[in-house]
Amino acid sequence: MDLNSTTNIKNGIDIKEIIKNYTKNWKWFLVAMILALVLAFVYLRYTTPQYSAIAKIQILSEESSKSELSVLKDMGGFSSGSDVEVLDEILSIKSRSNFIEVVKSLNLNVKVYTEGRILETEVYKKTPFTFNFLEQDSIVDKANFSFYINYLTEDKFGFSRTEEANVEKYTFGSKVETPAGDVVITPSFEDVKNYKGRKFKVVVSPVELIAESYRAKVNIAPTEKGSKMLDLFLTDNDQQKAKDILNELIRIYNKNALDSRKAIADKTSNFIDERIKVIASSLSNYDQEAQDFKSQKGVSDIQGETSLNYSMSTSSSQELESARIQLGIVEAMKDQVENQDGFDVLPTGVTQDPSITSAVSKYNELVITRKNLLKNASANNPAVLALNSQLAGIKQGVASSLSSTKNALGLQVNNLSKQVSQFRSKLYTSPINQRKLTDIARKQNSIEGIYLFLLQRREESQIAFASATPKLKVIDNAYNYGYGPVYPVKRNIYLLAIVASLFIPFGFIYVSDLLDNKIHNKLDLEKIVGSIPVVAEIPSLGKKPGLVQKNDRSVLAESFRILRTNIDYLINTSKKSSGKKNNIVYLTSSVSGEGKTFLASNLALIFANTGKKVLLVGADIRNPKLYTFFDASEEKGNKRAKNTGLTEYLTSDIKIKDIVKPTVYGETELDIIYSGKIPSNPAELLMSTKMESLLKEVSETYDYVIVDTAPMVVVTDTLLISKYADQLLYVTRAGSTENKVIQHPIHLKEEGKISNLSFIVNDVPEADLGYGGKYGYGYGVNKKRWWHLFKK
Repeated sequence: MDLNSTTNIKNGIDIKEIIKNYTKNWKWFLVAMILALVLAFVYLRYTTPQYSAIAKIQILSEESSKSELSVLKDMGGFSSGSDVEVLDEILSIKSRSNFIEVVKSLNLNVKVYTEGRILETEVYKKTPFTFNFLEQDSIVDKANFSFYINYLTEDKFGFSRTEEANVEKYTFGSKVETPAGDVVITPSFEDVKNYKGRKFKVVVSPVELIAESYRAKVNIAPTEKGSKMLDLFLTDNDQQKAKDILNELIRIYNKNALDSRKAIADKTSNFIDERIKVIASSLSNYDQEAQDFKSQKGVSDIQGETSLNYSMSTSSSQELESARIQLGIVEAMKDQVENQDGFDVLPTGVTQDPSITSAVSKYNELVITRKNLLKNASANNPAVLALNSQLAGIKQGVASSLSSTKNALGLQVNNLSKQVSQFRSKLYTSPINQRKLTDIARKQNSIEGIYLFLLQRREESQIAFASATPKLKVIDNAYNYGYGPVYPVKRNIYLLAIVASLFIPFGFIYVSDLLDNKIHNKLDLEKIVGSIPVVAEIPSLGKKPGLVQKNDRSVLAESFRILRTNIDYLINTSKKSSGKKNNIVYLTSSVSGEGKTFLASNLALIFANTGKKVLLVGADIRNPKLYTFFDASEEKGNKRAKNTGLTEYLTSDIKIKDIVKPTVYGETELDIIYSGKIPSNPAELLMSTKMESLLKEVSETYDYVIVDTAPMVVVTDTLLISKYADQLLYVTRAGSTENKVIQHPIHLKEEGKISNLSFIVNDVPEADLGYGGKYGYGYGVNKKRWWHLFKK
């Protein structure tokens, strides 16, 4: 194996490694999924389901003649009225006043809940009680309180203001004091057996608050763009209640629309009745005058030679009187329009001019629309201001039309007066009695015609109201949408839980990897060091590791055998190029605690297990730890072992053989040079020529010399003696050594300060072992899988 040919994938993306990084944490995904599904089940179990109801209606438009505004619409001065009409109807339907009426009609502000172990369930319609508040509606409608009722027997119930308060016993039908005044509670005998012994919570809320909440929940939209078909949607926790609210909303809106039309009809009838009273009085006076005249003069029949003049005079007089009556009506109508404060409905159909009648009808429709908008909008609302502008224009047009009609009728009266004068001048030659009686008859006929006209108009107004259709046509009464609750949907909730259970661990692992700046295995290190060989990765044992035995077949022993093989390869390669033994191997690290002493001890033993002569040197004289693995007596204060080591050799004249300590570990024999006492000047001692002499001599005597040196980042000791090393093994610790620290030895190599650099990854978890390393260790070891526990 050519360790120098390691592929540099520093700038590449290893998809397989990325996937492996997530699959090795499959247990977290499984735990997250189980937890998410449990939470989803609990959520579905204790979440109140929501049901959707839908109704379909059609806006019915009233056909009317073109008014003065039609000319402006044809010229493009106004936008199309279809979309505006639909929008106005939607705003009118969703008016606050309509929903207040719905809440009052269905008694939605008083809710009864049956208490469960965790959730409270609303009881709609089939409530076990009826409540009759004795206080005024204005007080009850604003009340906001709750109380509890225990159904004790068919005659008695328990009452408490709070859940923890003492329960007071009452007889059904007796008065109970509440914040909204006294209330009489009576049982619903149909359901009394089903609810006996259960506890209920009664919540009384302000009508306006409940109305506003349902107003926000009801959605109204055209079935298609430009269509006058509207779909009404409502989602609620009770299927029947959702349908009832939509149906009641439609009913109330149609009722209010009919009431508005009735107001117009009544206004018109009252106006006509006032005119009829005036005309009836005049007609009665003329009848009495004719009766008196005939009685006094004895006139019973009129014939004469001036019958033609009489006929023409009568016809002209009738037209004159009719014109005067119409003039009076127009003047009265004009005064009412000009003297009207704000905008109010006007009597319609009292003039014979169709353009005025059409304009007044349009004006009344806009006045009603404006009143509906003002129920849930301010006077400064853009829609209200737009209606004000339209009403002012129509009002001005009506006034202008009335002025024109008044002028025309004035001219007509003048012309007819001249004609009547001409005919009367011809009648002067007739008997005075005949002429007087003719005048009286003519006035009678004229007044009677107007009287009959007004009676006809009044009947037409009432017939129009009686035959008026609702403003909304119900296409589909409210029905439940779908076959179950629209929320929560079990399938969606469980699917969301599964997605979340995958996403949360994935995100956690992704962010952890994104913020991770540590070495974890051989692959991570190779991406950083490039062509510099990584000779081995040592697996983590979970507990404090020990030293390998001679015939050890553990995962740890196998990893060190791989390390031994790779080092032999490096040494043999160096021998061929230099001709020397090249058997001095340094082990160093960045900082203390990365396991260099542990690796040096095991590496020395694994070489000694082959029968080679091995020397282990403790060159970390600042913080010696070699004795903790081999000499137990050192921990107990063996002064000889402490005081005889590398430091003593460098500071005195003793021989190398005096500091070499033969050691037997199990069946393995090797020699050890301990660090000795901690000196005050370790750097200067290591720079001495005696250190160089020591390494040269032991290199010739031993097959392998393993040197445990000081950390390179912390102190310069190792760098001072690095020139004597044939192989420099740099130890990193998985999950501890940072990526940026690895740059330090790489820069030293690039600067020529160290050579023959190699890396080792220590304490690698089994799941992070690179190149399938976890499959190459521990052969012959029979591990039981988890499913074997269930086998007999």
